[in-house]
Amino acid sequence: MRYLVTGSAGFIGNHVALTLLERGHEVLGVDNLNSYYDPRLKAARRARLTAKPSYQDAELDIADAAALAPALDAFQPERILHLAAQAGVRYSVENPTAYADSNLVGFTNILEAARAHGVDHLVYASTSSVYGANARAPFEERHGAAHPLSFYAATKRANEAMAHAYAHLFKIPCTGLRFFTVYGPWGRPDMALFKFPAAMLEGRPIDVYNNGQMARDFTYIDDIVGGVLAVADHPARPAADHALASAAPDPDQSGVAPHRLFNIGRGAPVELMAFIRVLEEKLGRKAEINFMPMQPGDVAATCASTDALEAAVGYRATTPVEEGVSRFVDWYRKHYGV
Repeated sequence: MRYLVTGSAGFIGNHVALTLLERGHEVLGVDNLNSYYDPRLKAARRARLTAKPSYQDAELDIADAAALAPALDAFQPERILHLAAQAGVRYSVENPTAYADSNLVGFTNILEAARAHGVDHLVYASTSSVYGANARAPFEERHGAAHPLSFYAATKRANEAMAHAYAHLFKIPCTGLRFFTVYGPWGRPDMALFKFPAAMLEGRPIDVYNNGQMARDFTYIDDIVGGVLAVADHPARPAADHALASAAPDPDQSGVAPHRLFNIGRGAPVELMAFIRVLEEKLGRKAEINFMPMQPGDVAATCASTDALEAAVGYRATTPVEEGVSRFVDWYRKHYGV
């Protein structure tokens, strides 16, 4: 099968594209290799793909429809895994325009590409951040997500609504995945698991927000990839229960469109201070901590219910945090020679 994978030089997109290639599929990877974080890491990720004979690469911006269209016309994708986005809660406070360009304009272009090429499934990245002010835990898709607390989360919630509209209007099967704190080898340098060991190995203090009173549903990258590809093989369909098209429809599935929303996480949140202790053990270094106040747009805790995804595709995350952190530290030491 021919897959378009956007964000192919990004963290999740790179792992997904590589796994598809190893399974014998053809992949067109699209990424603009922007400078939000070190482009050298993105180039190193891309090099893992370009060595594969079934891989084609297009360095372009998804917000540039004039550049995107001919690349897709030449490739003729059968399925789209849209994992490109401007990510990060805190950066969206500083530079909201970047999020509008990539996450709104860019996503519109991807929806149009799905329509133009009649793909059998569009799977796209959403985020646990859409739950925003929701204080119920674990987060369940049926709770809804009407109160995002950051512009990043607002753009991803908009993506969910946009995808539902296209699914309804053009009968394009669309599935949105709300990712919960993904970590592992080749990860994002703007995330805590990457920042903390870098600082600790260099003898620098680490900034810990909300005075350490934070918890995250840390989910290892291999578990995420398995879930993404399992979902890709199960195109969304309108819910069989037509009551879902009534005056009180279920927020996570539609009675009128082939559209679904799923959480994808580990379902077992870890306190940030406990996570730091695991890092200290694996690195053999004690962390010097700067306790900081809560940052604008952030939330104190996330916790995924993955019951719906398990029922739909058999997904279950299995990697313990201790094992995942150990694998990341091994990769980090090897990649950076420390």
